[in-house]
Parts: sequence; C-alpha cells; structure tokens
Amino acid sequence: MAKYDYLIIGAGLFGATIAQQLTKKGFKVLVIDQRPHLGGNCYTEAKDGINIHKYGAHIFHTSNDQVWQYVNQFARFNHYVNRPKVHYQNKIYSFPINLMTLYQLWNVTTPEQAQKKLDTVKIPNPNPQNLEEWILSQVGREIYEIFIKGYTTKQWDRDPKELPSFIIKRLPIRLTFDDNYFNDCYQGIPIGGYTSMIQKMLEGIELKLNTDFFSDRKNLTSQAKHMVFTGKIDKYFNYCHQELEYRSLRFETEKLSIPDFQGNAVINYTDAAVPYTRIIEHKHFEFLTTDHTYVTHEYPDTWTTKKIPYYPVNNDANTQIYQKYQTLAQKEKNVFFGGRLAEYKYYDMDDTIEAAFNLLKRLP
Repeated sequence: MAKYDYLIIGAGLFGATIAQQLTKKGFKVLVIDQRPHLGGNCYTEAKDGINIHKYGAHIFHTSNDQVWQYVNQFARFNHYVNRPKVHYQNKIYSFPINLMTLYQLWNVTTPEQAQKKLDTVKIPNPNPQNLEEWILSQVGREIYEIFIKGYTTKQWDRDPKELPSFIIKRLPIRLTFDDNYFNDCYQGIPIGGYTSMIQKMLEGIELKLNTDFFSDRKNLTSQAKHMVFTGKIDKYFNYCHQELEYRSLRFETEKLSIPDFQGNAVINYTDAAVPYTRIIEHKHFEFLTTDHTYVTHEYPDTWTTKKIPYYPVNNDANTQIYQKYQTLAQKEKNVFFGGRLAEYKYYDMDDTIEAAFNLLKRLP
C-alpha cells in the first residue's frame, strides 16, 4: 500500500509550491531532490553575512496579486529594484534602454528628441525573421552593437540571426528615465535569502535530499499514489525521442576584502571580447554594509548531461522534440509534469508559482 499521496520530484520553487499546497489540503507528501540542498536554482548560500545567489541573480517580480500574497506568507521582501548597468569597452551605460541611455549615446534630453533620433537610425523591416532583424528595426545598428550583439552571442553561442525574436522582446525600450528592468507592480528580494523562504514553504513536509529519482525509480514510485515530476522530461522517457538542448552557466565566486566592488548588484558585460556576461555583487541585493564583499563572474557554458540545464533552446527542432515528449506525458497515469524542465520552458519565479497553481487545479 502506498505510504504517500504524492511524491514530488524536485525541491525547487515549483515543487515546493505544489508540496505546500497539497499538504495544506491534508495530503501526505514526500519531496525528493538529487541536490544536497532545497530551492533548486533559487538556492542562496549564506557566507560571512551575505546571501550568495548560487545559481545566478534571482529577483522576484510579479503583477499577479495572488502570487505576491502567496510568497509573502513565507518571507518579508525588501525594496530592491533591478537596475542593471552595461559595461562596454570601458564605458558604463544605463540599462535597460531608456532616456538616460539615449542621452549617454546621443545627448538627447527629451522623449521627442529621442524618438526622432531613433526614427533616423532604425532599419525598417515589416517582417523581421530573427532576433537581429527585429532589434535593428526597433533601435538601429549602434544600440544593437553595444547592448545586444555580443551579450546574446555569448549567452546562446549562436549568431543572433539564428535566434528567434521572442528572446529579445522581453527587453524594455523606454523613452523615459525609468531604468527599472521590470514593469511589474511588485518586486524585491526575500530578506534572509530564498533558501529561508523555501524552507518555510516546506515546513512539516518530509524532504529527502541527495536522492536521485532515476537511481531508485521503481521503489520511489511505488511509495505514492500520484507523482509530480519537475525534472527533465526527456530523461524521464529515457531520451526515446533524443535529447533536448539547453544552455548552461558557469560561476566563479570570490570574496574580496573591500567594502564595495562595483556599486551595483548586476553589471552586464556586452563586449564579445569579454568571456563572461555579467558580474554579480551579492551584498547589493539586500543593501548590506560590510567591510568585505562577494562577487560572481557568470560565464555562459555549453551544456552536457553532467551540467545544470538553465535555458531551453526553443528553436523549431527542439520544439518538435518536446511536443513528442508532451504527447507521452499526457498518456502517463497518475504522473503530472510541471516546471521549466518538465515543460521545456523558461519561467520567471512568479510564472513558476502561477504554473504550479494551475497544475494544482488538475490534481486529483
């Protein structure tokens, strides 16, 4: 007889939300994760009073009232607003692209002047077919070269001509001095880090870390009536329709015996000659005053099965492969798939929670 009502594979934000809500409804739940810690890629590690974003910068932002009310049950959020800067050929620019950026480039001082300048540099294209063509049609060659081309090429290891335009359409382009990267109503960092928040979400729920589902699949599956799988969907089906592609990341973190390294949480390095895409200084996420600091250089990396998959490569070929796995998933009995790896989809954190809420409506 099954010991649990639900087995949740993955202790990241999606799995934690599912587990917390099911437990609240009275179900007996077991959560497992192959890593030695909970939180997935949101995991933060406390070092010398600073919470290190171990797997890259995570800024919570949402316009969904339900999601915002939900996360505030488990953490108090500070007033951090994401205002990254761009470093290109020894110059610092305001980012995302806004009126200050355009002033730095072209000395324009009003929205009207900025619009007139943009109209003269845009490369008209009524039907852009890729990322490069789309951004050139919006802001022209100079902005593309400074802010987009090198960074995108490094991040995806592909010429921007080979990438779909939806990747860049998330980037704000404003003719005001608003340099907030996001347009959402709510934004911040959980005080004390994401690890503390997710620990509170999983309070009272049985959790087994360092537990690989695929190493003990038959036994683990037999212990629960239902299962929610948040891992790689292609691996679940033993790669029967071949592997899906990802991009990975590599992080180099160091402690510096100075109070401040760069004066900002995130600075993007968009020059193609610089091997990393950004430097993160973690103390600025929580407005800390210390005599030391931790900085992380973030490098794009070719993905292999031994590395962490961060970004799905959502081109036509991979989309077709995923759809085949999705068809198989729909035929699985008592197994439900969700999250960025199981759905082969990039999710912001608020999208992850919203997707979990949607799956919960379908669970028996």
